[in-house]
Amino acid sequence: MATYYPPVSFHFKVEFNGISTQETDIQFQSVAGLSVDIETEEFAEGGENRFKHKFPVRTKFPNLVLKRGLVTDSKLIDWCRDAIESFQFAPIDLTVKLLNEKHDPLVTWNVVHAFPVKWTVADLNAEENKLSVETIELAYNYFTLV
Repeated sequence: MATYYPPVSFHFKVEFNGISTQETDIQFQSVAGLSVDIETEEFAEGGENRFKHKFPVRTKFPNLVLKRGLVTDSKLIDWCRDAIESFQFAPIDLTVKLLNEKHDPLVTWNVVHAFPVKWTVADLNAEENKLSVETIELAYNYFTLV
């Protein structure tokens, strides 16, 4: 009987459909926000005082947060700047792929209709010796597991 080992979470890439295929635009330090919550609505039934009934209403997806070392020449940042500086939003689909040791996808999340809502650069501090990290936050409609 073979022993199952869960995949590692540090080998992944993010591909933006129609923006860029540069290595610097698919490699990230971290990806957060691949989660879903189901909102519920409570209903109090007359005569039943022990609890309220809960009914599912809709799904809710948090923003996707991508972090990487600061990139000076990036089509992805150009896309973000168009939205932030010119208020020209061009939503796109993107995929997050968890890779195996042969760089083949194990799991793929397809994120639908994403657009930038926040871009930050880590604090600059002459007393610290660390990389300059940029954070890109994207709102999106939903994601599916492919």
